[in-house]
Amino acid sequence: MLLSTPRDREEPAPRIALCGAARGLPARAGVGLKPEHFRDVLTTRPDIAFFEVHAENYMVDGGPFHHFLGRIREHYPLSLHGVGLSIGGESPLDEAHLDRLAKLIARYEPASFSEHLAWSSHGDAFLNDLLPVPYDRATLARVCEHIERVQERLQCRLLLENPSTYIEFEASTMSETAFIGEVLQRTGCGLLLDVNNAYVSCTNHGRDPSAYLSELPLAAVGEIHLAGFARDHDAAGAPLLIDSHCSPVDDSVWSLYADVIARLGVVPTLLERDHDIPSLATLIAEANRAEEMMGAGTESTRCELNWISL
Repeated sequence: MLLSTPRDREEPAPRIALCGAARGLPARAGVGLKPEHFRDVLTTRPDIAFFEVHAENYMVDGGPFHHFLGRIREHYPLSLHGVGLSIGGESPLDEAHLDRLAKLIARYEPASFSEHLAWSSHGDAFLNDLLPVPYDRATLARVCEHIERVQERLQCRLLLENPSTYIEFEASTMSETAFIGEVLQRTGCGLLLDVNNAYVSCTNHGRDPSAYLSELPLAAVGEIHLAGFARDHDAAGAPLLIDSHCSPVDDSVWSLYADVIARLGVVPTLLERDHDIPSLATLIAEANRAEEMMGAGTESTRCELNWISL
C-alpha cells in the first residue's frame, strides 16, 4: 500500500543533506528490526516499508547481526536510531563513537538517522538510560554545539527525538517545545516526533498532549515513533506512565497519532517494541493499523480542503 501526502508541508530546507537517498524514508509504516525476526524477514519478505535498528547494536566489524542486516538491507530501506551519543551531556561528544556511527552510515546508507534529546554518560561512566536535561540557555548552547558536530562528522541531517520524562528541573527557563524549536532553528536538524513520549510526558506532568503538539515545529518532522507504555503511580499516588516499549500501542496514543496525521498528512512511522518481543506478524499488524490511519487522515484532509474550496 503506497500512500501519498495529502498536503504540502512547508519544511525548512535542511542545511545539511539527508542520510542515504535524498528522498528519505518511504511515507508508510515500518517496524523495529529484532534478531528474533531476522530469518522470518528473509524467508517471508513481508510488505513493510522500512526497518529501524539501534546503531549501538551494530558497532562491531562483523558477526551475525551484520550478516543478517546486510541481507535485509538489500530489500528494505533502513532507519538508524542512536541511543548513546549523550547529546545533552556536559562532557564533549565521544569522537570514537562518532567514528563508529560514520562507518555504519557509510556501510548501510540509511535513509534516516536519529538520536535522543537526553544524556547517558558522564566522564568515563556510561549509564544505560536516557536522562532528561534542564531547558535553559546553557543547555541549549551545549545541545546545539553537539548536534552541529554530529551533523558535520556524519555529513547527514540528524532527527532529534522529543524525550519521555518523569521529572522536571526547577532550573528550566524554557518550555520543552520552545527548547526543541530553538534547537531545530539553530542547527537545521529535523524532528523525530515520538507520539508515545509526548503522551507519557504530558500525562506525567499534567499537561494537554494536543496543546504540546501545537507548540512543536511540526513542519520539521521527518519520522514518527509509536510505542507502548506501562502504568504505575508515583510516591504521591498520582498516575505515572513509563516509556517501556514492552506492550502494544495504547488507544490513547493511537488517538493522538490520528491528530498528528490530521495536522501533517502522511509521515514515515515506526512501530517500536524493545521488550517482550511478539511475533513479526503482530508487529506488522500494528504497522498496518498505522497505515490505515494514514489513509483515513488523508481522506479527512482532502474532504476538509474540498470544503474550503467550495
